[in-house]
Amino acid sequence: MRKYKFRRQFLQTAVPLLLTVSMMLTGCGQTGNSDSPVRPILPDNSPDSSTVSSGEKLPDPVTIVVEDDSTPPAEGMVRSRLTNEWVDADVAATRPIAVMIPNEASAIPQYSLSDASIIYEANVENRMTRMMAIYEDWQNLDKIGNIRSLRDYYAYWAFEWDAFIVHFGGPFFINELLAQPDTQDVDGTSGSDEAAFFRTTDRNKPHNAYASGEGLQKVIEKKGYSLGYRGLSDENHFRFATKAEPNTLGQYGAKAKDATYIDMSGCYPLTRCYFEFNEDDGLYYRSQHLSGSTDGPHIDAATGEQLTFKNILVQNTFHEELGEGYLAFQCHDTTRDGWFFTNGRGIHVNWEKTSDYSATRYYDDNGDEIILNTGKTMICIIEDGDSFTFH
Repeated sequence: MRKYKFRRQFLQTAVPLLLTVSMMLTGCGQTGNSDSPVRPILPDNSPDSSTVSSGEKLPDPVTIVVEDDSTPPAEGMVRSRLTNEWVDADVAATRPIAVMIPNEASAIPQYSLSDASIIYEANVENRMTRMMAIYEDWQNLDKIGNIRSLRDYYAYWAFEWDAFIVHFGGPFFINELLAQPDTQDVDGTSGSDEAAFFRTTDRNKPHNAYASGEGLQKVIEKKGYSLGYRGLSDENHFRFATKAEPNTLGQYGAKAKDATYIDMSGCYPLTRCYFEFNEDDGLYYRSQHLSGSTDGPHIDAATGEQLTFKNILVQNTFHEELGEGYLAFQCHDTTRDGWFFTNGRGIHVNWEKTSDYSATRYYDDNGDEIILNTGKTMICIIEDGDSFTFH
């Protein structure tokens, strides 16, 4: 089992005893199977997979609308590596941005979240969550954010997409990672990247900092970063089904559980987000149980749209507390599990990530890599021992 990707500088100077604990835990990894401690609570009437042969299929819970997407809608369009949607070739060839976006009640509303192709969510200090939004077509966005500080575990997920990391500083233990020669970021506290950002007067700091696509491009070009992919990350990150032949999970028989409502409040006790499946369009709609006027549908203030996703991945992840409330998640692992939800159903999965720039791969219990459906993806990173529910 490889060493944990924790910032050693912090461990040596701020919490010296943690290193000893980590070394003791290194030899105690768990196997990534259905006996893992993360156990979503299933409804009492869930079908028992032991009574169904592996080849038996259940009827689809919804009618899947078949679309003919075998040819691009316009000349020169290609498949997105993030969503498998048809996009302009220059968009597909441009590296994405990975933007750090807070999600506590005082940070709402956020702008341009519905434009993100992929959103990661994980806990930071005091059980608050922070999102990292991966944008593919970002250069024409006028207002992205608000934007907050980086934690190192988000950087490892950003590396998978060879993305420019957009943030406002961070704790000192990220400095070593940012100093690596391949790391390319745009930092609102750096003293040289301010042209990418602006502040508004409608709210107080720190929740009034935003970026624009035009400003980001100017700073990226000024810093000499390549807008084109550098060949560091996997070109084929996800496997996708087309809209014409969607993955209904019917091939898993009773192992695929009904999942039209997914409640993550047991993992994110402050935001208490949940997802509701809409049979009409086949998407999961995100809402949050935050205080006051922010309770309810999670809305993008730039578009007025509720956040929706075609795929939801829940990733059970080993974590430790570094002191002063800071967390460390073990992004590199081959022993953990999770769940994959799409089209109103869910299956148990195992995941692995073996190097900084390699993709996190998700496998079903047969050992086959899962196939996502074309569209946007939400990735919920949860702490060992936390539980969520779905039905």
